[in-house]
Amino acid sequence: MCGRTDKMSVNDMKKIWHKLIKPIRTMSKKNKRKMEENTEKKAPEMEQEVQNEVKAEAETATAETAAEENATSAAEEAATPADSQANLAQEVETLTARVAELEDKNLRMMAEFDNYRRRTNKEKLALMETAGEKIFTEMLALVDDFERAQEAMQKTEDIDSLRSGIELIHQKFITFLDKHDVHAIETENADFNTDEHEAITTFAAGEDKKGKVIDCTQKGYKLGEKVIRFAKVVVGE
Repeated sequence: MCGRTDKMSVNDMKKIWHKLIKPIRTMSKKNKRKMEENTEKKAPEMEQEVQNEVKAEAETATAETAAEENATSAAEEAATPADSQANLAQEVETLTARVAELEDKNLRMMAEFDNYRRRTNKEKLALMETAGEKIFTEMLALVDDFERAQEAMQKTEDIDSLRSGIELIHQKFITFLDKHDVHAIETENADFNTDEHEAITTFAAGEDKKGKVIDCTQKGYKLGEKVIRFAKVVVGE
């Protein structure tokens, strides 16, 4: 009897399975699938809701920050008049001190420049006097030579020795001029140059002499590159 009861129990269990459990499991699977489908459909809506909540929270935080900044600005503006006046007073004091410093510096620079100008002018005058003194000192030797030549002309009748003495003095004088960078302007067979020559007259000397210096009536001289006396010449035409 026990074996029969067990066999019926197994059959009964199978019937219960087919009638109750299996449909329930099938329904559970269907419900699960349906819930997943609903979840997938509602996902965009849920995401939008989350974004809206985040946006609302951000706007709230921004509004609170703006309110705090406005409160801070209002407090600063309330304290501005006194602070601004103190800052302006300090700035005025600083600028006044700076102006005084610049004025003092300017006066010192003007005094230094005036002293430099006076010292430079004094040195220039001293240099000119010293340079002139040196030149005249060297010329005194030439004056001595001319005086000795005059004495010799009175005592001797030797014309050749007198001529040699005069030529020697002349050469010494030319050497003296060269030493100080004074030299004669070239005129022999030279083209007429208005920068160095002064035409006193013209002369018909042929086509090959046209525009050339034919004769020099007075030598010209240059100090360095500066003409200190133009050469007086006759120009061919």
